Formats: sequence, C-alpha cells, structure tokens
Amino acid sequence: MKRILVINGPNINMLGLREPDIYGTESYTDLISFIDATAREAEVEVVCFQSNSEGAIVDTIQQAYREFDGIVINPAAYTHTSIAIPDALKAVGIPAVEVHLSDINKREKYRQLSYTSDACIRTITGEGFEGYRLAIRVLVEKVVN
Repeated sequence: MKRILVINGPNINMLGLREPDIYGTESYTDLISFIDATAREAEVEVVCFQSNSEGAIVDTIQQAYREFDGIVINPAAYTHTSIAIPDALKAVGIPAVEVHLSDINKREKYRQLSYTSDACIRTITGEGFEGYRLAIRVLVEKVVN
C-alpha cells in the first residue's frame, strides 16, 4: 500500500477556534477524521503530522525520505516565511502538493507569496477540508500509482 504523509503547520491545531469566519468551525480532530476517510477511499495509508515548529516540520520531511510516496503539506504561516521547508521538500524529492484551507491569493498581500509552491507539483487553495481530498487524489492519480 502506498503511503502519504500529511503535514500541517502552525495553528492548524487550533481549527474551530481560530478565525472561524476564515477557517470554519470544524476542529483539527474533524480534519484528521476527514483525511483518514479520504485515505480509506483512495486505498492509501496516510500519516498525519502537525507542528508549530519550523524545525520539526523540516525534520519530518527529511525523515520521510524513502518512507513515503507523497506529501500533502499545509505549511500555514511558514508558507510565506520559510526557505527551509521548500529546501527540505526539494532535497527529499518526494512529490508534494501544497494545500491551504483559505484562498491565500485573496488574503492579505503578505499571504499571497508562497515559497513552498515551487517545491510542489500543485497548490490547492480555498477549498477548505476538500483541498486535502483533492491533494491526495492528485498524488494517487499522478504520482503514487
């Protein structure tokens, strides 16, 4: 069975509490349940990881080398500030899809820049939880099979 690593960055663990008008009222636990159900439908194994620490995210990407067939990543605020995360994605060479719950292209100007997108085969924004399903499908259809 193919394996996909799902990485969520800072404050994603606060879903349901954090700016519900932007991110919705569903919790992080709801997101994990949604991802698990999507994985079962796609017949892939998914491992989810969340951290508020850039270094922990980089470490997890590096540890994914030769362990995972694809990565779904929502780097959250690190999208706009981290060079280390896309460098790690490029280093491991695992196909990755970037996901954002909100449409970063319609948000504040500083949120419209994504350093991560250059290291990913696709970026999905503004689809809420559904963006994770779409990302897993992209990996299954284009890469994992």
